[in-house]
Amino acid sequence: MKALDTWERILIALIVLVYLGFGLGIEGFFTPYALADTTYNFSEKALIALAMALLVIGGEIDLSIAATMALASMAMGFAMQAGAGVGTMVLAALAIGAACGALNGWLVTRWKLPAIVVTIGTLSLYRGLAQVVLGDQAITGYPETLVTWGNGYLGDLLDMPWLIVPIEFVVMLVAALLVGLYLHATVHGRRIYAIGANPVTARFSGIAVDRYRLGLFVFAGIMAALAAVLLTGRIGSTRPNLAMGWELDAVTIVILGGVSIQGGRGSVVGTLLAAVLLGSFTFAMGMLNVTGIVVSMVVGGLLIVAMVLPQYLRRLASRFQKPPAAGSA
Repeated sequence: MKALDTWERILIALIVLVYLGFGLGIEGFFTPYALADTTYNFSEKALIALAMALLVIGGEIDLSIAATMALASMAMGFAMQAGAGVGTMVLAALAIGAACGALNGWLVTRWKLPAIVVTIGTLSLYRGLAQVVLGDQAITGYPETLVTWGNGYLGDLLDMPWLIVPIEFVVMLVAALLVGLYLHATVHGRRIYAIGANPVTARFSGIAVDRYRLGLFVFAGIMAALAAVLLTGRIGSTRPNLAMGWELDAVTIVILGGVSIQGGRGSVVGTLLAAVLLGSFTFAMGMLNVTGIVVSMVVGGLLIVAMVLPQYLRRLASRFQKPPAAGSA
């Protein structure tokens, strides 16, 4: 793994400020259960943000990722109503997620359509399909095992009541570790950077650009399905408006984490730190009873700052770099 860059250090400092500031200002914020609850506010979003980060680094984007969650959750609900067990329900969700991602990837790679246009279209298609099929109904009555995955603590599974670590948070950390190793420690990860930086050069270098892009879209669908499994277990129901608007939260996390919207630059560490920062901040705002519109305004401001500040810091750093000595190689 690479060392932390300047922006990632800034994110760490902001996280510390958020926890210290709200911890000192809000009674009960530093209690173990309150700190554990902050992770529920970002774990599922971090899962889809990890997949979004890979796509954006590779020069693509998927704005249908939250709508895919709704379809995956619906598949779980229908599987449960058909008498399937938890394992089959999860497989149904993953299959639908992979299929949604594959459709996005096929349209982008086979027909050379812009990903942003394709996924805006499939966002409406997937979300509309969930709304048409479910209507105003909600599927409830999920097994206790699924509810435990969404709401339980690791200590409950290990018979350690003092271990107040949400299962969702552990799943997110494991996913982040695996994605980080893939992106930063394998030749495939370096190829994704190369594709995002210059797809034409990558293609002439022998990289199967379309194959990687298709794989990234399928992976995004699978991660959306995994997030849907956890979210469905946490809220205990499937609804057509499940994860409504989360695609914008995922994009905000990715950009706030330092991933270049032009592709070819970014890290899993930055994405994870941004998810923690945004999730803890919005959780604290909720504890202060701040209205949702105000929180949205603040998040929008953070997104703009996240796009402008890294470029400003890079320009500032280049000004202070010493010019090469005369006659040096």
